[in-house]
Amino acid sequence: MLETFNTLVDGLPPGLVYGLIAALVFAEAALFVGFVFPGETAVVVGGVLASQGTLSLPLLLVIGVVAAVAGDSVGYEIGKKYGPRLLDIRAVSKHRAKVEGAQDLIRRRGAVAVFIGRFTALLRALMPALAGSSRLPYPKFLLFNFLGGLTWVVTFTLGGYFAGEAFDRAAQWAGRGLAIGLAVIAVAAIVVWSVRKHRREAQEEAEVEADDPAEAESGDGGAESRVEQTLP
Repeated sequence: MLETFNTLVDGLPPGLVYGLIAALVFAEAALFVGFVFPGETAVVVGGVLASQGTLSLPLLLVIGVVAAVAGDSVGYEIGKKYGPRLLDIRAVSKHRAKVEGAQDLIRRRGAVAVFIGRFTALLRALMPALAGSSRLPYPKFLLFNFLGGLTWVVTFTLGGYFAGEAFDRAAQWAGRGLAIGLAVIAVAAIVVWSVRKHRREAQEEAEVEADDPAEAESGDGGAESRVEQTLP
């Protein structure tokens, strides 16, 4: 996925690249794009491009944080307005175990759950809307949304930035061919780790649903009752 996005932005004007990264980060929670395209891919590639001088690192960080906070705020308002009806969305309903886990996390941790959810791809897409549907007070949500967005954007953008710098140094020391080979190995390792992580999460989710078949059959009524357990 990293290579695909990098190929997509290759040769585009910097303004369009900033806009594309901002749009993907914003839409991850606001439009549930995170179910199919994790926003962290965009910010990592942005960091790599910044290391090459294509983008400004400070400007990229500001754009990333603003897009992340704004996108989550829109997701919060959607959850606040539509509440339990969000659970009828196909992309959401097929991740029932994760949804229930996120709802439980909100009940136990309150606004801190918003910060924690920022670092898991699926929860980044779900947590703002679930926080809104649970009527978590917006000022608390905004504070932890900002802290989570800031930490997440800085971490993954700088990760891409330093990875790009390491690639350039390897190219100078050992030649372009070897550096490309090392980069391919690194990307392959990231892909393998990501695939295994998603498979493990899917297996855990399936095991939870298999252990509680009555809960899975309860449908929307059960989901609505869980969402109605709101925070004070």
